[in-house]
Amino acid sequence: QVQLVESGGGLEQSGGSLRLSCVASGSIFAILAMGWYRQAPGEQRELVASVTVGRPTYADAVKGRFTISRDNAKNTVNLQMNSLQPDDTGLYYCYVDLLERLGVRGQYWGQGTQVTVSS
Repeated sequence: QVQLVESGGGLEQSGGSLRLSCVASGSIFAILAMGWYRQAPGEQRELVASVTVGRPTYADAVKGRFTISRDNAKNTVNLQMNSLQPDDTGLYYCYVDLLERLGVRGQYWGQGTQVTVSS
């Protein structure tokens, strides 16, 4: 099957930076899209940023502060988070939309990595 391993979360002060990384492994033929969602306490999960064969997409709340990048050869996606704010606090989930080598198109999720920003 397919597994996603996330890293880079932690505690940071307001105005600081963190870099999240996600590595996909398993029966992968082609990755169509990779990205990041987040879920703040008591709120719904929301898209933070994603990248496909086209331009990257960002949530309005993070435009100009976050940058998503993708390494196709290593099946990885990164999220550089600058100028962090307390409202960025939440559980960040990596996701991937892919074609498996011996299967069909599917979507997979990481276990989540915590990001906490103090004021």
